[in-house]
Amino acid sequence: MNIHRIAALSAVALAASFASSGAFAQSKCGLGNGKKASGEPIAIGAVVGKTGPDDFSSSAQAAAAYFKCVNENGGIHGRPVEYLVADDQWNPETAAQVASKLVKDRKVVALAGNTSFVECGANAKMYADEGVMVVAGTGVPRECFNAKNYVPVNSGPRISATIAAMYAAQAYQSKKMVCIIPNIPSLGNWACEGPKAWGKAHGVEVETIAIDPGSADATSVMLQAASKKPDTIIMNVPKGILVPMLAAAEQQNLGKKIHFVSAAPAYSADVPKAIGPYWNKNFAVNLEFNPLESQGPDNLNWQAVMNSHGAKTDPRDTFSQAGYLAARLLTETLLKMDPKKIDRASVTEALRKVGDFRSDILCNPFYVGAGSRHNANNAGPMVVVDGNGFTAVSKGCLTADDPELVDVRADEKKLGLK
Repeated sequence: MNIHRIAALSAVALAASFASSGAFAQSKCGLGNGKKASGEPIAIGAVVGKTGPDDFSSSAQAAAAYFKCVNENGGIHGRPVEYLVADDQWNPETAAQVASKLVKDRKVVALAGNTSFVECGANAKMYADEGVMVVAGTGVPRECFNAKNYVPVNSGPRISATIAAMYAAQAYQSKKMVCIIPNIPSLGNWACEGPKAWGKAHGVEVETIAIDPGSADATSVMLQAASKKPDTIIMNVPKGILVPMLAAAEQQNLGKKIHFVSAAPAYSADVPKAIGPYWNKNFAVNLEFNPLESQGPDNLNWQAVMNSHGAKTDPRDTFSQAGYLAARLLTETLLKMDPKKIDRASVTEALRKVGDFRSDILCNPFYVGAGSRHNANNAGPMVVVDGNGFTAVSKGCLTADDPELVDVRADEKKLGLK
């Protein structure tokens, strides 16, 4: 079992990119008293897809940094967080094995900052059976958003792609789109069904191309997509797969006759430079949260925590924002509890009562609640690649018009959030 105790997990990043935006301000977290916690540890876990087609562990890296900061500032009323991160290697069987060890052997009271393409499907039932809650940084397949004990902080690939499609129709008057997605179970069809369902209701045709994330040939995929003669291609793939596919599209000069948009994985500080000047003002991306450089106090604190307690190589991307939020939500919940009575059952009960968590990183208030599924984050802005960065192109946040959210909207109405 590959477990790291509050350890930095490496990936490509640009840690210094926020230096001019106040990112080196003092980090604040937990009790903020500057006293190192030394009591009985509270075990919190996470399962991530670190090794495989792409390093997908950014959320846990940010959560690790936040929990480090918490431990140096009083912990949970004196009790430090012991953060245990397990790598599922993008393998469902491995995901089930490492999660079982965290939940059944290490007795974690909750999980936070999970980021994986496979672990939701492998573990959702076990989490429910064991009564343990997951405040995930980044949910991907359908099971992440359709399980009572799994609460993703992000909006997910379906919602993100739907918003990207809505923007393309509005900005480019697109009428035919192709959505490219990994063929991972409960992801391929489901994630692109959001744009397809929205498109059907608004006179826009959307086709899906599902690819093998481990062996797909970028040029072949781009030529296949172009052969369908779309006016927009929706990229709904991890960053490590996205960059070579855009390079292949550039080689075929597809960006000059087809609009390219993307779900949230493309929103990372290093993407504009990685894809090059061909895509300048020619590649629009949905954000699951407010911009990385936004000046709200929470976003500035995320930057500060990453610089003071994370590694320079830790990504400063949208998934990092998600991990920060997951760790913070759990920390604030734990701090409201009697530290002597913190156990799995009490933490699960307390998390279900979270009904109005607010942050300037989020477009709308976030909640957990007692519902049978969770997709509280379902709005986000759009940006376009501009030089070595991004520029906003939407007026604030766009809310996903996805028919699958009917029950979520009903939950929000009951909580008085809409």
